[in-house]
Amino acid sequence: MVDSLSPPPPRSATDLFSDPLDTHPLWFKPNLFLSPDFDSESYISELRTFVPFDTLRSELQSYLSSLNHELIDLINRDYADFVNLSTKLVDVDSAVVRMRAPLLELREKIEGFRGSVESSLVALRNGLQQRSDAASAREALELLLDTFHVVSKVEKLIKELPSVPGDWSNGDVSSTVKNAISNGSSLQSVENGTNLRETQSMLLERIASEMNRLKFYIAHSQKLPFIENMEKRIYSASCLLDASLGHCFVDGLEHRDENAIYNCLRAYAAIDNTSSAEEIFRTSIVAPLIQKIIPHGSSGMVAGVSGDGLENDYHQIKQCIEKDCKFLLEITSEENSGLHAFDFLANSILKEVLSAIQKGKPGAFSPGRPTEFLTNYKSSLDFLAHLEGYCPSRSAVAKFRAEAVYVEFLKQWNVGVYFSLRFQEIAGALDSALAANSLVLIENLHSGQTNLQDLTLKQSVTLLESLRSCWREDVLILSFSDKFFRLSLQLLTRYSSWLSSGLAARKMGNSGSNTGYEWAISAMPDDFIYIIHDITGLATVVCGDYLEHILQLLSSCSADILDLVKQSILQAGKSLNDLAPLAINAIIETLVNRAVEDLRQVKGISATYRMTNKPLPQRHSPYVSGVLQPLKAFLDGERAMTYLTKDNRRELLVGAATEITGRYFELADETVSVARKTEVSLQKIRQGAQKRGAASSDATDRSVSNSDKICMQLFLDIQEYGRNLSALGVEADNIPAYRSLWQCVAPPDRQSLIRF
Repeated sequence: MVDSLSPPPPRSATDLFSDPLDTHPLWFKPNLFLSPDFDSESYISELRTFVPFDTLRSELQSYLSSLNHELIDLINRDYADFVNLSTKLVDVDSAVVRMRAPLLELREKIEGFRGSVESSLVALRNGLQQRSDAASAREALELLLDTFHVVSKVEKLIKELPSVPGDWSNGDVSSTVKNAISNGSSLQSVENGTNLRETQSMLLERIASEMNRLKFYIAHSQKLPFIENMEKRIYSASCLLDASLGHCFVDGLEHRDENAIYNCLRAYAAIDNTSSAEEIFRTSIVAPLIQKIIPHGSSGMVAGVSGDGLENDYHQIKQCIEKDCKFLLEITSEENSGLHAFDFLANSILKEVLSAIQKGKPGAFSPGRPTEFLTNYKSSLDFLAHLEGYCPSRSAVAKFRAEAVYVEFLKQWNVGVYFSLRFQEIAGALDSALAANSLVLIENLHSGQTNLQDLTLKQSVTLLESLRSCWREDVLILSFSDKFFRLSLQLLTRYSSWLSSGLAARKMGNSGSNTGYEWAISAMPDDFIYIIHDITGLATVVCGDYLEHILQLLSSCSADILDLVKQSILQAGKSLNDLAPLAINAIIETLVNRAVEDLRQVKGISATYRMTNKPLPQRHSPYVSGVLQPLKAFLDGERAMTYLTKDNRRELLVGAATEITGRYFELADETVSVARKTEVSLQKIRQGAQKRGAASSDATDRSVSNSDKICMQLFLDIQEYGRNLSALGVEADNIPAYRSLWQCVAPPDRQSLIRF
């Protein structure tokens, strides 16, 4: 008996009433181990997604232990048969010898049969190879025979052609009909009334189809010696066919014979030689017509021909196409004609036109003269659109635009250089205007009622003209509209930068370090009225008519692009409007400085009442009437009344009044503060003197102090100042600085209510 390596644990009393010891979890299925396609790695990786590794390892070890126990149990159960197994194997060697003899005999028979089968297979393969070689030889022989027959047929058919075009150009068909070849080697009989030209074209089409067959045979001949010996005959036949086909095609074009032309074109298509037909049509029909319109020699321009304008030339060319070329274009564009491989529009007409312009009018392509260049460029685009009108479908238009000559024609127009010249012209004009050392008024500037669009400064007028130049019909190229739009924004930015930088330089007040902004430093307040007026007018025009004009020109663009254009223009207009407050502040600063000159007299009030016995003041100081006089004179001036809007006047008035009142408060507060500090100091000195001299003066103590007199004078002054503000239309109590000023100098019983 075989002892187990580890005896099974004894079953406890509790095991009798619980699950058996070999019970496995629900996720552990031992039956899967017996599956033919069981994969241990995938099994373990799948279980590890929801079972811990230690648990899985413990369960597998437990299962292995149970299997070992089962194996030992099986061996112990049939142990006697297991031991007797070796004792039953008796005389095995003799049995093997008896079995080997028939097996060796069978092997010999099989080897003999295999040899006979292999010899038969070799013989069969040799036979098949010979059959294949014979078939290949027969195929090559048939190819050679067919090639020979086709060459002979082509030569025979070519002999039927007249040797001189004059022999058949105006002849009758009767003699040819009698000699017409039939039954696969000649043309069939033609109907009465068919001219010789049509018969000739039919014969040429037949020859072309045979030549096409011949090309096929030669391509599959693999350079056989027989074919190489026939190359001269084939080349001669091909040359004769090309010459005859060319003569017939030219004659058909000259006589407008649609049938002959159709047959010739089919012949050209059959031999895959469409370029020859296109070149013949260009040289025989198109070139003489273009030569009359744009004379030129082989070496260039013809003497005596002046001017590089193309508009009139294109007009004449369109008429010639309609009159002398349309018939051929209609033949090739017919549906199911099989002639769509030809492109006479590009490779005949456009090619000749391009060559004529290059030789006869090379200056037409030069962007050095932008106006003439743009006229010729737009005329050329119109001419291309006219040619596209002859295309029968969209695919034909796409094919026409993809032709090499079409691309070459567009390359002649260097639109990038044209834009660069226009950029220098437009931007240079604005830069020149902005480089002036002072603001330049436009001539004949009228007074009286004006509109916002009536600009006053040359700089502003130049900006508006430059902006409009970008989108003028005689400047704009629609394909470069993105560049012209960017130029428009650059012009607006340049003008805004010029204004903002000048106003900043004026505020700094250092003319020596601000070269280029002398205009702002030397400008008078009245000059800024023109700036404010022009800023408002420019913003109105840019965000109004100018924007609508741009959107109309770009109406073919998508809605998203139009929205971006609109937002950009509106942002530029807002940037202009944002400059108006800066100009108003420049005016306010000047007016405030003038008012401060009168306000400085406030400091003289202290000297008037200090150490004097003057009574309390009864009326305001004379300087008050002059504080607001510069502001009033400015607003009542002719320029302000004419060029400032009501809103601008109000903004300027309130801003100046607020700033002047602030300065007034600073001076008054300083004056009152100094007076009171001085009074306190004097009071201390008097009290010390009284104590030392034992003297007293009740009258002095009861008298009104100097600071009270100063405050009273200032109070009377600010009341008059408030009345002057009201006369200008400004409520003084709405100005915080005025309320602070009132609180500073008003008597205690007047602090709560501002009244004057």
